[in-house]
Amino acid sequence: MDGRVYNTLILSDLHLGAETSHAREATRVLKEKRFERLILLGDIFADLNFARLTKEHWKFLGYIRKLSNPKRNVEVVWVEGNHDRGLANIMSHLVGVRVYQQYAWEYCGLRHSAIHGHQFDGFQVNRMRLSRWGTSLYLRLQKMDLKGKPIARWIDQLNTRWLRMSTKVARGALRYAAQRGVQRVFCGHTHEALHVERDGIHYYNSGGWVGARLTYLTIDKQGVEIHVYQQRTDDRDSSEKRGEADSAVTEFADPAGLLEDVEYESVGGGREFNGWNAGDRAEFS
Repeated sequence: MDGRVYNTLILSDLHLGAETSHAREATRVLKEKRFERLILLGDIFADLNFARLTKEHWKFLGYIRKLSNPKRNVEVVWVEGNHDRGLANIMSHLVGVRVYQQYAWEYCGLRHSAIHGHQFDGFQVNRMRLSRWGTSLYLRLQKMDLKGKPIARWIDQLNTRWLRMSTKVARGALRYAAQRGVQRVFCGHTHEALHVERDGIHYYNSGGWVGARLTYLTIDKQGVEIHVYQQRTDDRDSSEKRGEADSAVTEFADPAGLLEDVEYESVGGGREFNGWNAGDRAEFS
């Protein structure tokens, strides 16, 4: 285990249920790192179909539930992404974490804000039905893909570049932060880890866990760092057969292990800022 203790670790876009999700590796990172706060920055799920979840996907969720135990002294925050819509109520009760649309906190005298980033992507905001159809097609192509999922990875890269999501999200997030007096703003959504600084405001993107480059962020007194997960010889494809997930589901869904008194916040969130409104979306779309 890494002896360094981080204030916050941010991980996003795991897309549990997708064939290319690296759930095993993400779980390993959380077990090996020490942190006071974990922010799951959206799109932890690929869609609403839990039948797609493998054994490794359920293990990841099980570990999140363990981290949310008050005895661990770890604050676990779930920020809703565009793929997580409709799952917030379920997840807040299933894994015992609080769900936000955006989350804000102060650290080392700086104001921080975490928001998934699809709010700044005009394609997602204005073409939600087409976007969902594209997600369904993407998941179907994964089933027909070759070993290593070259087609799915190529589509993911093409999607990011064609829509220029990285540029759009960065620009929108920096404006969002400037209007709210935030010095550091964090997003996911684009699957591309990135750091941009403008007028004293720092934008960070946590990247994703469905491509060849797996990344996450950490925050401590030394600053913000983008980490690239180094693949190991014992890392296997996380997309195990669905039948192997049965025992993991049974263990995870034990009613005696579920938390009853969990908190859920569907709008707004964070400790200081108000939630989104129509004007915010229109400006950054």
